[in-house]
Amino acid sequence: MQLAFSADQQVLAEAFGQFFSREAPTSVVRRAEPLGFDAPLWNALGAMEVWGSDATLSDLCVIGETAGHALAPVPFAEHVVVSRLLAWPALLSGDSVGAISPRPANAQGIWTIVPAGAIADIVVGLDGDEFVAVASPAPFVGPANHACAPLADRDSRTSERSVIGNRHHFERAMSELKVITASMLVGVASLALEMGVEYVQQRHQFGVPIGSFQTVQHGLADLPGRIDGARLLTHQAAQALDLGHDGHNDVANNDITDPRSLASMALLFASEIAADATARSLHFHGGYGFSDEYDIQLAYRRARGWALVLGDPTAERLALANRLWPSAVRP
Repeated sequence: MQLAFSADQQVLAEAFGQFFSREAPTSVVRRAEPLGFDAPLWNALGAMEVWGSDATLSDLCVIGETAGHALAPVPFAEHVVVSRLLAWPALLSGDSVGAISPRPANAQGIWTIVPAGAIADIVVGLDGDEFVAVASPAPFVGPANHACAPLADRDSRTSERSVIGNRHHFERAMSELKVITASMLVGVASLALEMGVEYVQQRHQFGVPIGSFQTVQHGLADLPGRIDGARLLTHQAAQALDLGHDGHNDVANNDITDPRSLASMALLFASEIAADATARSLHFHGGYGFSDEYDIQLAYRRARGWALVLGDPTAERLALANRLWPSAVRP
């Protein structure tokens, strides 16, 4: 496994970092609320031809981290997964928006709380044992108080429906979604750390920056290493998926190459560090951290929202444990 970005990935990170800095400042993030989608940014991203590229999942995670760092109000992770899966011209051009339902359709055929479901023209997901794609108009209405994420319930049983695979194909797509979401959460964590460091350098108490206080320093000092660890695990999972092998889980020898397990681990770890980084940064902002005027609250809400829309983290941990220790004795 390669631990550092390749030269091409360094160029990719720099190019898309500049793109999102230019096209998605926090004013754009705020403008996109409460739906959580900015059409001009989506069109600009489509012009970068990222959807129709032959980029590896590892490369897409590099872009995903820059999108997360910008809190970009576009369904990057969801659309990447669907466009790689279907390769339909409307998806590759960005004219249509893709989404995937992490939860199977219920008895009434409804996919509930679909990430990007409020803005997607094409939704894929499980209905029974069939992995299906459904084309239908986006409602462009999302629920309130959900981290400004464009969530919506969608119908899986419309006339514009195609069977595209089975449960195995769905699980592969979900692993990709977890990994790209993890990369975006790494970006959120990096942003929160930068915001926190900048604020404690500027904020003065007792005539000195609060960043000179040892307690504040200790509260931020471990974050860079943990963020690097989350990034490393995310790219390990992406590379495992790129290889296309089943892999194995040899926990006793610390040798885990199963892509599904690595994807779950990456999502859980990135979710944890994003939550910690945003919480600590917000804490060191004091009361300002809870005010709309300061941008740290934008990162805080998304760190939690993006981690939850794929499902219950406790259930994810239990599923991961069952894969790592399938023969464990349980009461």
